[in-house]
Amino acid sequence: MNNYNFVVDENFDQKRIDQVVAQQYPKISRSKVSKIIKTELLKLNGEVLKDPSHKVKSGDQIEFENLKEETINLIPKKMDLNIIFEDQDIIIIDKPIGMVVHPGAGNYEDTMVNGLLYHCKNNLSGMNGEDRPGIVHRIDKDTSGLLVVAKNDQAHAFIAKQFEEHSIKRSYLVFVYGILRPLHGKIETLIGRNKTNRQKMSADVIRGKDAITNYETLEVFKGNKIPDISLVKCILETGRTHQIRVHMSHKGNPILGDQTYGKKIKKIRGIDQEFEEILKSLKRQALHAHTLGFIHPTTNEEVFFASELPDDLNKLKNRLETLKN
Repeated sequence: MNNYNFVVDENFDQKRIDQVVAQQYPKISRSKVSKIIKTELLKLNGEVLKDPSHKVKSGDQIEFENLKEETINLIPKKMDLNIIFEDQDIIIIDKPIGMVVHPGAGNYEDTMVNGLLYHCKNNLSGMNGEDRPGIVHRIDKDTSGLLVVAKNDQAHAFIAKQFEEHSIKRSYLVFVYGILRPLHGKIETLIGRNKTNRQKMSADVIRGKDAITNYETLEVFKGNKIPDISLVKCILETGRTHQIRVHMSHKGNPILGDQTYGKKIKKIRGIDQEFEEILKSLKRQALHAHTLGFIHPTTNEEVFFASELPDDLNKLKNRLETLKN
């Protein structure tokens, strides 16, 4: 294990310790710093610290041991990746539903990362560890849409900083039950682990991370043969786990098809049969990463990408258009 120590500079006064360490040592990702702290390998002023969110003060002494990486042999695999842009620094991928972004939980061969390793001949950033080469951020397996991948550490650090500062511009399209009140607004809560089910996240927590979702109702579908459904655009200010899914459920407007945070489909008298079949065949949450914009790491100019609704959600939208009053 490697040992590190440094004194907190005044520029980092009152910043989170995981953020400070990650900025001090750019080759160690923030998620790894969090693991180091939770494994009790970091000391603050000679005392073991267990909270990655602890705010440091100028002059604080930090020392820690780096975690030894487990050797993971990821196998490059030829895949049909929907790449909509690529240059020497970044790749923009329009991810289909069902594709896992990075290895984990026993899946080390059929993830987007395996396809990227084949496509890039291993030329990907290493800042997020050897099991997540190139991965700056992720979206759920059953969420479709846009992701940016970094091909080198400089690009990764540059884009990751924009995510950290919440200057990344990204929007999602989502179909939810009911009509949001007000039609446009901001949802601002904490998000943390659900007390009774650790696989789920919750906005009904006392301790958690700040989560902010701005939303705009684009269209409301009301009709005699369908339940009230809204097409909503969500713009994230933060990027918490399952954030939009949790916030929509918390608001009382769960996402169609969401098996974790949604609601069970009740038999609706007189419901349109074709719509009901579309709803039953929806094997994922009706959530799509629609747009992505950021400053390019080399040109320093803003780049912007958009992805249309995939076939399953487009089919849903078209049927709702037909049936609305």
